[in-house]
Amino acid sequence: MTPKPEIMTSVEQLGYRVTVGDVATQAGLELNLAQQGLLALASDAGGHLQVADSGEIIYLFPQNFRTILRNKYWKLRLRETWEKVWNVLFYLIRISFGVILIASIILMMITIAVIVIAISSSREGERDSQDSRGRGYGGGFIFFPNFSDLFWIFYPNYNYNRYQDQSYQTPERTRQKSELNFLEAIFSFLFGDGNPNYDLEDRRWQEIGTVIRNNGGAVIAQQIAPYLDNITKYNEENEDYILPVLTRFNGYPKVSPQGEIIYYFPDLQVTVQNRTKRSVASYFKEKLYCFSKASSGQIMLSIGLGALNFILALVLGSLIKEPEVVNQIGGLVAFVNSIYWILLTYAIAFLSTPLIRYFWIQWRNDKIKFRNIIRQARAENLLQPSETLQQKIEYAHKFAAEKIITEGDISYTTEKDVLEQEVEQSDRIDQEWQRRLESNQ
Repeated sequence: MTPKPEIMTSVEQLGYRVTVGDVATQAGLELNLAQQGLLALASDAGGHLQVADSGEIIYLFPQNFRTILRNKYWKLRLRETWEKVWNVLFYLIRISFGVILIASIILMMITIAVIVIAISSSREGERDSQDSRGRGYGGGFIFFPNFSDLFWIFYPNYNYNRYQDQSYQTPERTRQKSELNFLEAIFSFLFGDGNPNYDLEDRRWQEIGTVIRNNGGAVIAQQIAPYLDNITKYNEENEDYILPVLTRFNGYPKVSPQGEIIYYFPDLQVTVQNRTKRSVASYFKEKLYCFSKASSGQIMLSIGLGALNFILALVLGSLIKEPEVVNQIGGLVAFVNSIYWILLTYAIAFLSTPLIRYFWIQWRNDKIKFRNIIRQARAENLLQPSETLQQKIEYAHKFAAEKIITEGDISYTTEKDVLEQEVEQSDRIDQEWQRRLESNQ
């Protein structure tokens, strides 16, 4: 079984010595999955188990465990290789839309120029050839772009106006910068930059685990409510919405003398990390969709090129609508005529796709804001709790605890032979037996 990436990352972040509760909180995993994953990782990567006097198990891993796994599992090597290849392929896919746009503009400009020259020459052919050539080349409105400085499209914030007066670059113009080159910015303008909440559930459970840890492993349902979305008017009173949290982190309910219910999580009270409380937001906040990470200048340039591409497609369509013109010229014009509907479709889609996506983002963000407001309102209820709520919180504090397992608490480890450990801990064993004898007298 190939080890889970989130467990390996958590082990590295926690310093290679962890408990099940540490990893479950850090990765937002179910305790059972975290335990199975740690056992598998320890078996495959040469990890060790340490058993405390109280029975808790600590997992110890070598710092080069990824290298050990890479040498052992061909699937892991293949995955890392594929990730590198995919990064290159995805980059090529992203810049391909910008390349197609520029190629489409250049192709249509050249084709329009060829058609205009051909039509102008045919109309002036009946006159004096010398005059016709002069008027043909002098009167045609033909524009050929300057391709001497196209490197700017591959670099973000490249100053392709560097030959202009530097006073033209005011602070307002240079304030916004982009990490994307122009070809990447075109892809971002068309399709955005992915789902900002792709790890929504992972972040949710990480924050819930952190809240439980920060409260000593004992909480009330209202402290977890700002991080959940499964709360309805039917389950809010009986607190059924807390059941998934209990299942995930092996929690148990306790009833106070007043009949109020609190929840404590023994597995999350055990740790090897002597750290202060981790900061966590007062409620679970979904991230809003961003239209594009491209700078405003890159977006405006993308719109301008898209509009130019669309106008050129319309002009080209009006010039090639007569079959005799295409048949007379042939060559490049015939080829462009055969793919004209592809060029026109791309020109329309280039401008319509971002427009549709803009309104879709507004709709999605309105829903996200609404959910965030609801969770925030639940969090605000804890700022000024009622008397009943305050009693529940105080009762939960009675079960709050944090047990830090140190090296001195270890009674057994798989790093050493059993006989060797018995010799090293002979004094400790004798003291334990003496204590038990005295307690039985």
